[in-house]
Amino acid sequence: MNPITLIIIYFTIFMGPVITMSSSNLLLMWVGLEVSLLAIVPLLTNKKSPRSTEAATKYFLTQATASMIMLLAIILNYKQSGMWMFQQQTNNMLLNMTLISLAMKLGLAPFHYWLPEVTQGIPMHTGLILLTWQKIAPLSILYQIYQLLNPTITTILAITSVFIGAWGGLNQTQTRKIMAYSSIAHMGWMVAILPYNPNLTLLNLVIYILLTIPMFISLMMNSATTINSFSMAWNKTPMILAMTSTILLSMGGLPPLTGFLPKWTIISELLKNDCSILSTLMAMMALLNLFFYTRLIYSMSLTMFPTNNNSKMISHHTNLKYNLILPTLTVLSTLTLPLSPQLTT
Repeated sequence: MNPITLIIIYFTIFMGPVITMSSSNLLLMWVGLEVSLLAIVPLLTNKKSPRSTEAATKYFLTQATASMIMLLAIILNYKQSGMWMFQQQTNNMLLNMTLISLAMKLGLAPFHYWLPEVTQGIPMHTGLILLTWQKIAPLSILYQIYQLLNPTITTILAITSVFIGAWGGLNQTQTRKIMAYSSIAHMGWMVAILPYNPNLTLLNLVIYILLTIPMFISLMMNSATTINSFSMAWNKTPMILAMTSTILLSMGGLPPLTGFLPKWTIISELLKNDCSILSTLMAMMALLNLFFYTRLIYSMSLTMFPTNNNSKMISHHTNLKYNLILPTLTVLSTLTLPLSPQLTT
């Protein structure tokens, strides 16, 4: 693709969520969502293959449907109240329509079916944008209207997302699908705490992005599209193997690592609000997530791919480019738990 075209596309993708976050007018928020949707479609179809075309079509149809529902809710709200913002007296049906449309955009269960398929059919770097940057705009709208949302519906969306994200990732062999189901589970955690403490939703989002970026970078450096292809990582990039294993454990939420912070704070906040059953179920499902992360670590570090290559350490013969982003993000995504008193106050 032409470099100037790429710059325009990436700038537009960057500006979409910025427009949504910085506006208090619902119509402008919707415009921001549409800008980022239309800008990412050319990136999805950059590799001319039937799978990428199918992924782009699924993504566009799902997101366009969600945008249509949201626009209908915005127009009906303006017709009823004469304002471009939701108020306390706004009809509950309009708020529920907006919540469902944003759930479709985020890939929350039961509107999640498009996310693993689309992520599987597109390149790794576009998948990274899809699972991180594209989540910011819908979550920022939910953050602004959280007091008006129906807590029963948000809890149902959250618990189904946590369940689907845990059970769906168990049987996967494709790394991109595993990351997609991991994203569904993380979104479930964010929405679960939204009615009680939306600041923890933002904290969880930031930590989720800090964990997902280095994970995708390591996948791209190893060209690891399946679990089996990861079993050559110890041979090619032994240091990245150690980093990736630590990031995966952090994503699972093990205590000494940064990934434990959002789970700890969310469960303690839910318990303060007498949601003991919900927090127990979410903690149990987090163990299933940890299981398939551990399975990735097992295939990377404890299995040996069959090879007739006599030299076992290819890493000594390959001159890899220096990557300063990966170690920095690995430190941020694993060792910032001591900052938790500053982050949670």
